[in-house]
Formats: sequence, structure tokens, C-alpha cells
Amino acid sequence: QTHQLLWFCLFYSFIRQPIPLLFCILVLNIIMKGTGLLVFGIISTATAFVVPSANELRSKTQLFGGANGYATSIEGKTARVQKVKDLLETSQMVFTVPASGFTVSDTQTLRRSLPEGSVAMVTKNTLMQRAVEGTDYEAAASLLKGANMWFFVQDDIGGTIKAYNGFLKESGKKETHSIIGGVIDGTSYDSAGVDQIGKLPSKDELYAKIAGSIKAIPTKVARVIKAPNSKLARAIKLATMPEEDK
Repeated sequence: QTHQLLWFCLFYSFIRQPIPLLFCILVLNIIMKGTGLLVFGIISTATAFVVPSANELRSKTQLFGGANGYATSIEGKTARVQKVKDLLETSQMVFTVPASGFTVSDTQTLRRSLPEGSVAMVTKNTLMQRAVEGTDYEAAASLLKGANMWFFVQDDIGGTIKAYNGFLKESGKKETHSIIGGVIDGTSYDSAGVDQIGKLPSKDELYAKIAGSIKAIPTKVARVIKAPNSKLARAIKLATMPEEDK
């Protein structure tokens, strides 16, 4: 019976996976040696050999660009650095926040809330260091501590900072994920400095103000022309009078 059980275990492990083989061998040791001391060894050893599923690995590494394969190859790192350089060339500002503690779902929600032209990306410090060398954002090297998420802002600086602060409020992460600092025109700003910059009107707010001003112009002009005592009204009246009546 022992031999039959052994052959069954070998066949089962061949068509399935190596874990059942290990388990069966340990069970046989218990049967043959008659000891219960190996039970703990069975549980701990089998647990140590459990391999995470592909989905589990993907969910843990997606946020940081992958833990193996192309992302960690020389080609992958070179491509990543070039992508960051391309973003820097089109950005008016960059700022950074702590990346640890963000789930993939958090990151997706945050990216959807950003204005058009703003990009959020988690990049390793060594790759970011290479990307900023020789650029107007070289001062960002002083902010490369710990795991960072970087924001590359093309034109809507105020809108991007407001969007991120709004995300912090909704997600309850303000105490742990406040802005660390940022860089504009070669100058590095701390958290307080970036917060002050964030008080600037967003692109949408500027558009609204401009549109409101344009709409108000005809009304103001009409009001001035209709005013009986205005200099403009008198000038227009004199300009339209016949020469002999002046």
C-alpha cells in the first residue's frame, strides 16, 4: 500500500505541480517513521513553496512599473528615462508626493482627476536622477528620497495642484501624502511653496474670468455712451454735428 501511495503521488505531481509531491513525501515519512513531529514541517514547508498568482504579482508591481522582465532590463530602464525626459521637455512644472501606500485603484482615480496635459508617474530615484541631469529640472535631485510619484504639468499648474489636494481630501491621505516639493524654471520649492503656487487660478478659472470680462465689455461701453454727462457722449455728439452748428 505504501508503494502504491508513492506511485500515485509521483504521477499526480507530474501532471499538476511540485507542491503535492513534496506534501506526499512528507506524509509517507510520517507513515513509515510513525512520528508526528513532521506535521509542523509539512505545513511550514508547503506554505513556503506557495507561489503567488499572476494577478497578485501584477497588482503589486503595476504601480511601480513591474518587478521583472522588460521593466528591469537595460532596454526597459533606458526607455523609461527617455519617457521622463520627453515629459520634462513639455512641462512647466514638476512636483512630487510619497508613492508608498497608494494602491493601483488610488493611482487610477488620481490620474483620472488630473487636468488634460498633466501626467502622474512613479519612477525610481535612480532613473529620475538620470532624466533630470542637464535639464532645467536638475534641482529635483534634492527631492529624490524614498518612493516618489512625480507629476509632470504641461500648462495647468494651479488646476493640477488643486486636483491632487482634492484627491487627498476625498481619500483621507492628506496627513501621509502631502506634496513634498516641486521645481519651476530651475528653482526648487518646498511643500509650502508648492501650496502657494497651487492658489493660482486654474486654466478653467482663467477662461471663465476672461469670458466674463469679454461679455461685460459691450454692456460697459453702452453704459458710457448713454451717460448724458460723459465726455465720450459729448465727443460723439460734436463729431456728428454739421460744421456750421459747431
